[in-house]
Amino acid sequence: MTPPVRIFIVEDHPIFRMGMTELINRETDMTVCGDADNVPDAREGIADQKPDLVVVDLSLKQSNGMDLVREICEEYEDTACLVLTMHDESLHADRCIKAGARGYIMKEEASKSVISAIREIMAGNLYVSRSVMSRMLDRLHKKPDPAELSPISSLTDREMEIFQYIGEGCATGEIAKQLNISVKTIGTYRERIKEKLGIRQNGKLVRHAVIWVETGRTAAG
Repeated sequence: MTPPVRIFIVEDHPIFRMGMTELINRETDMTVCGDADNVPDAREGIADQKPDLVVVDLSLKQSNGMDLVREICEEYEDTACLVLTMHDESLHADRCIKAGARGYIMKEEASKSVISAIREIMAGNLYVSRSVMSRMLDRLHKKPDPAELSPISSLTDREMEIFQYIGEGCATGEIAKQLNISVKTIGTYRERIKEKLGIRQNGKLVRHAVIWVETGRTAAG
């Protein structure tokens, strides 16, 4: 008899984490072997449990889920990664797949898609929405129209990470400490972000970032 797929969940909302655990454990061919609500605990749990698949949220307590996705994909060749998040797939799915994730699901689709996604990924396939797959295929045949791209999509991974911290209410000093870089460097990144987003005032940058974090999409205006 084939052993069940062992799954580790990294999610900082306890109710959502419990819901995912219950949903997965209903299946006879898969089981949740552990969970964590932050990156340090996730690293320890994954190293200990050696799961077949890790479900990762991008927004974690004082951590960036994207960094964990990269680590998993680089360090554990036998462990697949599925991103399950509130953030808009049009801005994040491509980045996650490039980082090595084998799937990307919006949380609003989780209850009806996560089991299918896990099975597809464990069968060696990629699992993304039809719209994401369509864009990925289109990109192979044509260059993207700059007019169709969101300004946020032009941010580098590091700029996106800092933008997220700003939206979570972190001060410049806190961000510098979290990323282990200087306050001056954070200031430089903030100016680059403002330039790319067409923003002049720091207050408006914070407003954009806060709304983006809360809704998973850019602020209007």
